[in-house]
Amino acid sequence: MTDNATINADGFFGEYGGQYVPEQLLPILNELAETYEKFRKDPEFIREFQYYLAKYSGRPTPLYLCSNLTEELGGAKIYLKREDLNHLGAHKVNNTIGQILLAKRMGKKKIIAETGAGQHGVATAATCALMGMKCTIVMGEVDMERQKLNVFRMRMMGADVVAAKSGQKTLKEAVDEALAAWIGDAENTFYLLGSAVGPHPYPMMVRDFQSVISKEAKQQCLEDEGRLPDYCIACVGGGSNAIGMFAEFIADESVKLIGVEPSGRGLEPGDHAATLCLGEPGVMHGFNSYMLKDEKGEPAPVYSISAGLDYPSVGPEHSHLKDLGRAEYVHASDKEATDAFFKLSQTEGIIPALESSHALAYALKLAPQLDKDKIIIVNLSGRGDKDVAQIEDMISNGELTLP
Repeated sequence: MTDNATINADGFFGEYGGQYVPEQLLPILNELAETYEKFRKDPEFIREFQYYLAKYSGRPTPLYLCSNLTEELGGAKIYLKREDLNHLGAHKVNNTIGQILLAKRMGKKKIIAETGAGQHGVATAATCALMGMKCTIVMGEVDMERQKLNVFRMRMMGADVVAAKSGQKTLKEAVDEALAAWIGDAENTFYLLGSAVGPHPYPMMVRDFQSVISKEAKQQCLEDEGRLPDYCIACVGGGSNAIGMFAEFIADESVKLIGVEPSGRGLEPGDHAATLCLGEPGVMHGFNSYMLKDEKGEPAPVYSISAGLDYPSVGPEHSHLKDLGRAEYVHASDKEATDAFFKLSQTEGIIPALESSHALAYALKLAPQLDKDKIIIVNLSGRGDKDVAQIEDMISNGELTLP
């Protein structure tokens, strides 16, 4: 597992993180933190985790040079870390395997999880089926409509999918309602958080389980190019795929780390979810981090074309990396993301998730500005099958044109 040097004993990355939760949750979280600390370097736990990553998920995922795209842009080499080739089509399974193995060691029989785009929900449902655990997934009612295929996939694998009907009916509300359900039955239930957010120890655990992405990418780049990349780029909602992509490179200061948030329809409140670019520190869902606030200081309404990115806060380690200047955070619009979605599909025959398309959109702008000997790795965090129906509807409604 990844070195813990960047987090202190109280679960803070600098001033971000912590456990801002009801009193009754503190002993549950502390038990989880103690259990994870016990097993995170346990040889048998690591062996079992690595076994399922290899034999169930199909790791390592390849590092793929986009030769056609690179030639067309005429600048830096663009590599993709192909997390879309994981079993189930996204990076999320790296984390669900790790957390459910931990839940089993804690004697839990039931799993509850939230999901936005549905990929974490699908990965949770699959891993619960594999491990013989009862599974409940909470998903915003709006996201359930946008991601019908993933809802059906979860139910096929035996999960109970519950609609979050409060507020904006998206990811924030799914987290709210999943946390409330967990508090009601924490003795028997393990809360499987899908992103690098929430109270300690979740941001640390998710970072550790997802760090396999950057460990592989680093080794693969050294093998393919004989050196480290110049840039690592990943989309940021809650931030799990990005922190997984960044983790192994944080100590390598020659590698520039860039997180890409959704600027949606524009930069007016309610039209975007560019938390690190436009937010300020605040407490939400049990942790302190950058967040988007309304005029009352409450979590602001957010929007993205991508169901996995419309979250008004962000993982605390990303906030810390921003303040340190170690990572840069930028934004890409809906249009830039859909343009990138089609560009990769039509130049490389790879359909990216709309989430990943935000990262790709920034790479498309950056690569032509760089010399041809520069190397960019984009974390292709998921495949776009889940988004095809949404894109097709937008074309049918005249909101998009097929290039």
